[in-house]
Amino acid sequence: MAKNSESFVTAITPRSQDFSRWYFDIVKKAELADYSPVKGCMVIRPYGYAIWELLQQALDSRIKATGHVNATSRCSSRTAC
Repeated sequence: MAKNSESFVTAITPRSQDFSRWYFDIVKKAELADYSPVKGCMVIRPYGYAIWELLQQALDSRIKATGHVNATSRCSSRTAC
């Protein structure tokens, strides 16, 4: 993982001030994701991935209960999404 001055959050931005920054600060402080050596990409860390799997399982059962099926689309670049 990249080690730079941005990799450690010293203060959490108030949610009412800047929601996007607040969310990013929480993810970094909780160590759910980290910077990647690839510019513009982040790596989901183990606890972050565990949360994702739990959310995915909960949503999957709700989606299938309605008779629908899941679909996913992975983007390889932020500009392509």
